[in-house]
Amino acid sequence: MSSNCSLWQDNSMSVKHFAFVKFSEVTEQCFLLFTLILLMFLASLTGNALIALAIWTNPALHTPMYFFLANLSLLEIGYTCSIIPKMLQNLVSEARGISREGCATQMFFFTLFGISECCLLAAMAFDRYTAICSPLHYATRMSRRVCVHLAMVSWGVGCIVGLGQTNYIFSLDFCGPCEIDHFFCDLPPILALACGDTSHNEAAVFIAAILCISSPFLLIIASYGRILASVLIMPSPEGRRKALSTCSSHLLVVTLFYGSASVTYLRPKASHSPGVDKLLALFYTVVTSMLNPVIYSLRNKEVKTALRRTLGKKNVLTYR
Repeated sequence: MSSNCSLWQDNSMSVKHFAFVKFSEVTEQCFLLFTLILLMFLASLTGNALIALAIWTNPALHTPMYFFLANLSLLEIGYTCSIIPKMLQNLVSEARGISREGCATQMFFFTLFGISECCLLAAMAFDRYTAICSPLHYATRMSRRVCVHLAMVSWGVGCIVGLGQTNYIFSLDFCGPCEIDHFFCDLPPILALACGDTSHNEAAVFIAAILCISSPFLLIIASYGRILASVLIMPSPEGRRKALSTCSSHLLVVTLFYGSASVTYLRPKASHSPGVDKLLALFYTVVTSMLNPVIYSLRNKEVKTALRRTLGKKNVLTYR
């Protein structure tokens, strides 16, 4: 038993502290991974913050599509900040412990931001569907009030699922070993440490994944199926090109996010392995969050123009 793990509270079997398994005994490997993750983390924070700032400060981008994009950027910032700082500390420090309460808090915020993003991506697909398939009704169907409600529902569902899953998992007894073979307090590796029967908890995680990952993904597929059908009958090649261009960035983000999340949470328990789970975790927590600003800024002329204006204003203020 690791010295970072402290057990037995009151007369019940209850681990008070967990410890993350060391990534590697080779210091150079840990330092290399630390450097790569730190650079991607800083790139993700900077890119998402700039996109959110550019949208909020440019009236021309105060439209439903960019309102959702700004929310997505805020979710990505929260998503990465909830896990990566601790992950970086664990890579270079011998103090890799985390309290039971700290682990529960990390799990809650990670789940909140992750589930909210699933729902928000579905709302963004509905926005594109309405804009392309029902352009005459777009202003009324995607009014500011509707957009705010959709964003609130996305954040609300994430909060409810996060609270429910975290409370349900941490109501279990953890009687050791208390070493987490992962980069952060994700649901499957924490469940693996619980003593007793966890079948109900595993079923709850799977059902939540079906409802919050598969259901929004099916809505996205249905929306883009209708969009593709509408685009194919457009008489103007320019209209088809513009419609596909506005959807391509979102489709790429959906593929990256849902692909990695589905492989992580919807595959059978027997196929889970710490090495594969860690690799997937790095992808959907660090890589996708870094790529999202790049995808949206490189493939969207309006976002690039807004970013130039925002950066130009900052440079002027700095010079003054």
